[in-house]
Amino acid sequence: MKNLFVDKTVEALKKTLNYPANFTPLHEPCFLGNERKYLKECIDSNFVSSAGKFVDLFENKIKNLTGSKYAIAVVNGTSALHIALRLLDVGSDDEVLVPSLTFIGSVNSVMYCGATPHFIDSEHNTFGVDAKKLKNYLEKKAIYKNGRCINKSTNKIIKAIVVVHVFGHPVNIGEIKKVSENFNIPILEDAAEGIGSFYKNQHVGTFGKLGVISFNGNKTITTGGGGIILANDKNLAKRAKHLTTTAKKPHKWEYNFEEVGYNYRMPNINAAIGIAQLENLPKLLLKKRELFSAYSQSFDSVSGISIQKEPKGCKSNYWLQTLVLDQRKKSCRDLILKSANENNIMTRPCWKPMHQLKHLKGFPRMNLKVTEDLYSRLINIPSSSNLI
Repeated sequence: MKNLFVDKTVEALKKTLNYPANFTPLHEPCFLGNERKYLKECIDSNFVSSAGKFVDLFENKIKNLTGSKYAIAVVNGTSALHIALRLLDVGSDDEVLVPSLTFIGSVNSVMYCGATPHFIDSEHNTFGVDAKKLKNYLEKKAIYKNGRCINKSTNKIIKAIVVVHVFGHPVNIGEIKKVSENFNIPILEDAAEGIGSFYKNQHVGTFGKLGVISFNGNKTITTGGGGIILANDKNLAKRAKHLTTTAKKPHKWEYNFEEVGYNYRMPNINAAIGIAQLENLPKLLLKKRELFSAYSQSFDSVSGISIQKEPKGCKSNYWLQTLVLDQRKKSCRDLILKSANENNIMTRPCWKPMHQLKHLKGFPRMNLKVTEDLYSRLINIPSSSNLI
């Protein structure tokens, strides 16, 4: 039986994407400039691993773009989160507040440290952490003792809060910082998807104690695999580089290690791609804005659906364009996903909430009704910069 709303939604997608097409992926990389040139230069130099000029240059360019004092390049976003939590001294007796509406990497990094993820809710406007709800929750569930925020139910220290900028849209980080300061809980910004996004003219990932950005193949710009740790504290940055280069003590020939380290340093060959990608970032961001405008126009006549737009006072990179179904239309979500994919248009639901995953169901959490509501109504649609 045909569903007129589903048909109109898929037709609006086709209209924007200049259908027909053999297949339209959700997000693919765009190589527009010097990628091959820099890769050849990297190979010719024989510096293809973690030493080489491109890694240092990439870190400097990211510092200039984000305004962060320090940037440490690593192999992926999850390793960046892992090291950032280590830098915040997160361990087995600790809890970390994490939104349930996030990619699994945000939670995996907590568990790598042996810590307990404690799931918190999001808000409808930004899809990010709901600061007001978090404040009320902590006032009821936590106590402040000896400079630490402690979960009254588990007696574990709430050591950090992971703040995720979902789909590249900046969260209300100003209000979240107030909660962080009131309860002395350091912020780790998961800006994995946020390259080129700004909250009140400040780049995301630079508001917390530490921040991370991902350069996976599906991000706005890519290094193939890659991530970066952002820090404004010199000592934290120095230790981040030390831990990500196997914690090896400097020496001309000896191999001396003083603690457990990680072989997480970004290879020079990945950084070479990243340099070329950064050169075209302004163009890619502009194309994403144009794609948002085209989708907005196409869906303007489809009642019961909207396109997520950047929050007021923010500048989003529009990494993943997102359809938001009205409450009365959420029963159509899976029908739209099925129809679009059958028409070779890749669409995806939002990540399944972390607290609903089988191996994560037993962890502490607040009421997560907004997270569950968003999951039932969000659809990510093709978002590559080369679609327009």
